[in-house]
Amino acid sequence: MTTARDRPPEEAGEDTSFARGLRVLLTIADRGEIRADELSSLLETPLSTTYRYLRTLAEFGFVDRRGGGYRLGPRLLIGGGSTVSSEELIRRADPILAMLVEETGETAVISRRVGLAAVCLHQQPSKHALRVAMEPGSAAPLDVGPIAHVLLAYAPPDVQEEILGVTSDGGALRARLVVIAAEGNAIGEETPAPGIVTIAAPVLRDDGIVAALAVVAPSARATPAWRGRSTRVLADAAAAIGRALQPAGER
Repeated sequence: MTTARDRPPEEAGEDTSFARGLRVLLTIADRGEIRADELSSLLETPLSTTYRYLRTLAEFGFVDRRGGGYRLGPRLLIGGGSTVSSEELIRRADPILAMLVEETGETAVISRRVGLAAVCLHQQPSKHALRVAMEPGSAAPLDVGPIAHVLLAYAPPDVQEEILGVTSDGGALRARLVVIAAEGNAIGEETPAPGIVTIAAPVLRDDGIVAALAVVAPSARATPAWRGRSTRVLADAAAAIGRALQPAGER
């Protein structure tokens, strides 16, 4: 997350193995299910390379082969096994993100958990000249920042324990997760960078968490009044997205 509108050219040109693997995961999440040849064509990657990524991701339980297609694997299924795709999530969330920008004046973001990372799916930027921006596809560890902490607070116990087991101050993070689950939101100034305030809330369905919704602002504009009002608006917005994602007949 930065206040710059674009990454430096040298950074934008980077294409690591991790980034390519993440694009494979995000594309599968977007489509719900996809064949390897379709994935290869969409990502403009040789089919042999695509199969290599798919085999590696399958070994870790990140993807699962069903017949001729691939879908998210058991480690990435949301809540009780919901199959909400990123494409549907973005479509449902987009008008609500726009409303959040109008109501709070700041950038609105929606992210979801992919394995042990919080991945930004979509943003609606603030109309201020100086604003916080988060690039879709950017990822952060689940122990870093309010958005990640919300996703971790509602994650399955085995995911929580895996993160807590490698975090330097697992006791403090565990206590924070309890507070987040009780209050239904997280707010912080320490991450992702000094001078930025983030307020995040879970997007929930009956079968578990789907995503984290957040507003992010420069700390100079994040007055106590703004924080209080934005927290209330954010809770209503997250609930609205959750209702929109409920299976037909349960909304």
